[in-house]
Amino acid sequence: MKIIAPSILSADFSILKDQIKQTEIGGAGWIHCDVMDGQFVPNITFGTVVIDAAKKSTSLPLDVHLMIKNPDSLIPNFINAGASYITVHIEEVVHIHRTLQKIKELGAKPGLVLNPSTPLNLSFEVLEEIDLLLLMSVNPGFGGQSFIKNVLRKIEEAANYREKKNLKYLIEVDGGVTKNNIKDISNAGCDVFVAGSSIFHSENITIATQELLTMIKE
Repeated sequence: MKIIAPSILSADFSILKDQIKQTEIGGAGWIHCDVMDGQFVPNITFGTVVIDAAKKSTSLPLDVHLMIKNPDSLIPNFINAGASYITVHIEEVVHIHRTLQKIKELGAKPGLVLNPSTPLNLSFEVLEEIDLLLLMSVNPGFGGQSFIKNVLRKIEEAANYREKKNLKYLIEVDGGVTKNNIKDISNAGCDVFVAGSSIFHSENITIATQELLTMIKE
């Protein structure tokens, strides 16, 4: 199954519920929530209050991407707020096995994030522990950036490794996903497509979501 996960980082928060609903009508499968703290990345977005608001706005799974320093202490808060998936950066978490296990014990599905310049082999020891592998296709911190084409090779590598080892994680791609490249990303092996500005900055959010979904189903 291929899933469109609109990123509410690009949404209008004054009408967040309505905009989430528009993506849902368009066939969105998840809602992606980018949490930034101004320390791990040079931007600040939102915290558990917005996660809670999103949870109340939709029945879709909330895919919460933590771009924060020392995420372990805050993971319970985000799960309590409604996160279905929690993804943490391998570049930040020291005891990654422990963190992934904690997410699982608290009732959410654990995921791992790799920045564009982080090689996939650094994650090999924990790939069997995760439900979701998020590959950043821009350097994290801001929405609206262009897709880094070299990440296509990493997507292919992750898909091949999954098949070789008979693992079950979904491959998610976040950053610069548009109508111009989503087919290439899909063909490389991606399962979950995070799209922010290409959905929420379009003239019609529902149609934009539908168009992306149609392209990955063809």
